[in-house]
Amino acid sequence: MNEMYIVAFNSTHHAIRTDKVLNEKDLKVTTLPTPREISSSCGISVRFLKEDMDVVVESLEENEILYNGIFKVNRVAGGKKEVTKLR
Repeated sequence: MNEMYIVAFNSTHHAIRTDKVLNEKDLKVTTLPTPREISSSCGISVRFLKEDMDVVVESLEENEILYNGIFKVNRVAGGKKEVTKLR
């Protein structure tokens, strides 16, 4: 996968809660280590599909879950990552 969408958090608790909320909505999500290019604070992020962006944002707001940002991560030549903050 050359492109992925990630929600990064300030706390592991928020990442785990988001994973639970999104799984309850039957979204395909995965918890993974937060890429260093995004943050070194919380070690866990949630990856989701691009087409689920609106549902993810709505779920974060409805459940008052704090997050650092939503990012698009592309793998480029040499295994490096290019990160774009979307929200």
